[in-house]
Amino acid sequence: MMTTETVVDLKNLTPSALVDFLAGMGKEKFRADQVLRWVYQRGIADFSAMTDLAKSFREDLARRAIISDFTQETVEISADGTRKFLFRLDDGRSVETVLIPMEGGRNTLCISTQVGCAMQCSFCLTGTFGLERNLTTSEIVNQVCAVRRDYPVDNIVLMGMGEPLHNLDNVIDALQILYAPAGFDYGPRKVTLSTSGLVPQMSELGRRIKVNLAVSLNATTDQVRDQLMPINRRYPLQELMRACREFPLAPRQRITFEYILIRGVNDSPADAKRLVRLLHGIKAKVNLIPFNEHAGSSCQAPDEQAMRAFQTYLLDRNIVAIRRAGKGQDISAACGQLKGKLEQKL
Repeated sequence: MMTTETVVDLKNLTPSALVDFLAGMGKEKFRADQVLRWVYQRGIADFSAMTDLAKSFREDLARRAIISDFTQETVEISADGTRKFLFRLDDGRSVETVLIPMEGGRNTLCISTQVGCAMQCSFCLTGTFGLERNLTTSEIVNQVCAVRRDYPVDNIVLMGMGEPLHNLDNVIDALQILYAPAGFDYGPRKVTLSTSGLVPQMSELGRRIKVNLAVSLNATTDQVRDQLMPINRRYPLQELMRACREFPLAPRQRITFEYILIRGVNDSPADAKRLVRLLHGIKAKVNLIPFNEHAGSSCQAPDEQAMRAFQTYLLDRNIVAIRRAGKGQDISAACGQLKGKLEQKL
């Protein structure tokens, strides 16, 4: 009776899973590091090019496995150097990835974890698409592979399309590949994961792997946050802040709280005062982000005076408050904007 072997995408395998896969082929543990270096450090997707592996091993791999890859469908380039990529997936869906130039000549890559998003935050364009599906581990890491072919990537943030903790297992597998010395070799300090506040998954994340945590906060009362971020109705501020206090941190590590300032909604002096109270007892820093206006939302950017006053109030009370300059304002900068624009043409 004939059997058909399942062909495995090696980019879906964590380093330990790759060891097990190769052990099933009768290969030694150190072979996994050799393969990882070819795939992630050298960007090779052709087994025949892996010249330090025996020819018979390469041929056997080619029968049992593939190495998937991404090719950009389009890219928009901002005057400030921000590059926004759209990648087309095998099933025809698409996902966005953004390369952001930072001070000192370093680049941060913002990657996606889902096609669309189920969180339905009122200020976010991606939420209007709804959740189409989770990205696989390979689709998460392939965003990094594709961009690193042409540009250096110093830091990675999981802040693109989707809620990372809604796709927790695949995200943790991708983090293991990002951290692997023979893989991408990023330390946990170089990678930040942003969540809208899925409290049980935050606790699970902290137990299973190290990563910088960013929490999309955006409001200081449950009433306002319920409207901006429906997830707050399930996990209100008191539960969310308790989970933040319990999240395991290294001695010098802080939780980043992302606070998108929206005119007339969450940018008042009273909001600043409540934010200070919310953060009491948490090793925190606050990223203040002016709302990026787009056609999918009626929200407006804050005025300059309100933003400056908000930041000053926090700084005067010894809270690290960083004002994040808008990037890519002359391109489809809002998360989901490039996808939405191009999908309309199809």
